[in-house]
Amino acid sequence: MPTPDRPLRRLGFLTIGSFDGDDPRPGHETTLEMIALGERLGFDSAFVRHRHLQFGISSPVAVLAAATQRTTRIELGTAVVPLGWENPLRLAEDLATVDVLSGGRLNPGVSVGPPMQWEHVRDALYPDTADVEDFGRERVSRLLRLVRGERASTFSGTVGIESFSERVQPHSPGLAGRMWYGAGSDSSAVWAAGQGLNLLTSNVVRSGGETDFAAIQSRQIRAYREANPAGRVSQGLVVVPTDSATPAQRERYAAYARERDARVGVPQGPAGLLFARDLVGTSAEIAERLWADAGFREVDEAVFALPFGFPHDDYVQIVTDIAGALGPALGWAPRG
Repeated sequence: MPTPDRPLRRLGFLTIGSFDGDDPRPGHETTLEMIALGERLGFDSAFVRHRHLQFGISSPVAVLAAATQRTTRIELGTAVVPLGWENPLRLAEDLATVDVLSGGRLNPGVSVGPPMQWEHVRDALYPDTADVEDFGRERVSRLLRLVRGERASTFSGTVGIESFSERVQPHSPGLAGRMWYGAGSDSSAVWAAGQGLNLLTSNVVRSGGETDFAAIQSRQIRAYREANPAGRVSQGLVVVPTDSATPAQRERYAAYARERDARVGVPQGPAGLLFARDLVGTSAEIAERLWADAGFREVDEAVFALPFGFPHDDYVQIVTDIAGALGPALGWAPRG
């Protein structure tokens, strides 16, 4: 686990992929440019968020399919695909296809629960089955079985000139070992471990009445590792290094963090969600705060999240400083 004398092993970044609803192509293009830049800067991975019925990436798997054709080395991930919006069989086909196109670089992260704004989208999403859809963990298990190559059909053989398989095609044998689960509680972390999933942690946890974010997150990671010592764990805090930022950028980043600080340490909503503080400052300052973070000390890879709503030039500056200054301050070395 990272300490000043035990370096961070793998480093990635996460982007939301914002776009203008009246002209969506440029935003999607800049997302692909960011992923390609991440590869040039030596990042191990680039992850994209999802935003259904919003002005961010609604189809992360399609965006990553395009990214496979603009990159050769960097791993490509989703953080996370909410399975309430997906048919596991169709998603398994899409994931396997993109993994084949990428040469085995896809790292799909998924989560459970009903779709956001469920009462407003249920009739469009599941007009005939809304009342019987299962949005729990079995949906993940079904996806995993299909990705692993278990039977999807009771028929295989030839009909006329068409051949049929009983399992999802294409089949990508290594994909199941690169599946991730976005967990925010002890029980979900342990469940993910039992399923053989890797663990994605983020800047959100379920508080359970507690208010020490790092202590909660570190406990969840330890519980996961106890149940699955071979699994990978990644931490995804929002970090904004300012080493090469202009004065105007520094002020904008500081104002962004101040606005979000009000929610830190205060459980939010019926689920009691607890948010981590965004880390803004020089790479040396952020590294010092991360070394002191109990959750960070439990991982050996990180996927740092980019903040919402900033222009492309800001993101270029942030990821460049993460790769060139913050990563090395944490002992990480860019990939060639």
